[in-house]
Amino acid sequence: MTKPCLILDQHFRRLEELFRPRSYARLQELCEVTGGVNWPMARAAFVDALPQAKFVVAARPELSRQELDLAPNLRAIIEVSGTFQEGLDYETCAERGIEVLSCAPGFRQSVAEMALGLMIAGGRGIVEEHERFRHGAERWMDDGVGTDFSLFGQRIGFVGYGSIAREITRLSQPFAPQIQAFDPWLQATGAGFDGVAFADLETVLTSNRCILIAATPTEENYKLVSRELIAKIPRGTLVVIISRSHLVDFDALVEAADLGRIRLASDVFPKEPVPKAASWRTAQNVIWSPHRAAAVEGGRHPIGDMILHDVGAILAGAPDRQLQQASPETVRKITRAPLVAE
Repeated sequence: MTKPCLILDQHFRRLEELFRPRSYARLQELCEVTGGVNWPMARAAFVDALPQAKFVVAARPELSRQELDLAPNLRAIIEVSGTFQEGLDYETCAERGIEVLSCAPGFRQSVAEMALGLMIAGGRGIVEEHERFRHGAERWMDDGVGTDFSLFGQRIGFVGYGSIAREITRLSQPFAPQIQAFDPWLQATGAGFDGVAFADLETVLTSNRCILIAATPTEENYKLVSRELIAKIPRGTLVVIISRSHLVDFDALVEAADLGRIRLASDVFPKEPVPKAASWRTAQNVIWSPHRAAAVEGGRHPIGDMILHDVGAILAGAPDRQLQQASPETVRKITRAPLVAE
C-alpha cells in the first residue's frame, strides 16, 4: 500500500528542533516525506509535489487558490512558525475541507515555564539584588524596600487568555493566586474557567500586582496597552511580556520601569535582535531575555509530537486534534506584524 505524501518545508526551523528522533521515524512510517531538509525547499519542487500531497507542513505555508487546485488529495496544512499568517487562501481551504493547523500549542509548556521564572525573579527582585551584590550595594535581609512581593495569594492579570496563559495559570496553582483576564473574544464565546474572572482591559491593568501580556498579535491589538493605560498601572506592578511586544507601547513601559514606577520583564522586543546601542539595554528595574522562552533543549519537540498525533488522527478518521485549528475568527485576525520566531 502506497504511503500518503507529506511535504515538509519546515525551514527556518531545523528538523531536529521540531522532531525527536523517534517521532520523526514514526512520521516516516506513516507518510512518504518530501523535503525535510534544513534549508528552504525549492518552490518548484514544492509545487511539483502538490498533486500527490495529503499533508503540507511548512514554516510559512503560502498557497493560492490556483496552487490548491493542484492538490486534490490535500487534507491538512500545518504551520510551524507559531501563528497563522497571510499567504494562504484560507477561504479555499475551508471550502474544500482542508484543515489548517497551527503549532502554537506546542510552545505552551516551555513558554509558560519561562513566564513563571520571570514572575518569580521579578516579584522577588532576584536579578536586581544580584546586580547590587556585584557592586557591593546588596540589602541584607531587607524586606522594607517595598518593591518585592510574593506570588502566594497574589493578584495576577492576563491580557489574553489562550493556551499559554492557561498553562501559566496551571503552573501557578501552588501559589493559590487570584486570576483575572482580559480576553473579549474568548469571553464572547461563553467560555468559563474555574477561578478566572474576566474583566475589561483597564481593570486588569490596574487591579493586579503581576500582569502578563499573553495575547496573540493581530492588526486590531497593536499597542493595545497604550501609553495612556500604562500611566494608570499602579506603582510596584510587575509587567511580564511573554507573547509579543506588538501588544504594548514598549517604549512607554520601559520608561515607566526606568523611572521606578513598575518592574518589567520581557522575552520579546519590537526589533530583534536588539541593536547594541538601544537605550533599553541600560534601563533600570527590568529583566531582559533574548527571545529564549522556547530555546531550551527539546523545548519545541512537543510540536513534532503534536504533528505526529494529528497526522495519525486524520489518517484514522479520528476527530481529536492537539494542534490549533484555524477558525473564521482566528483567520480574520491574522496580523501583518513582522514574524518573530519562537
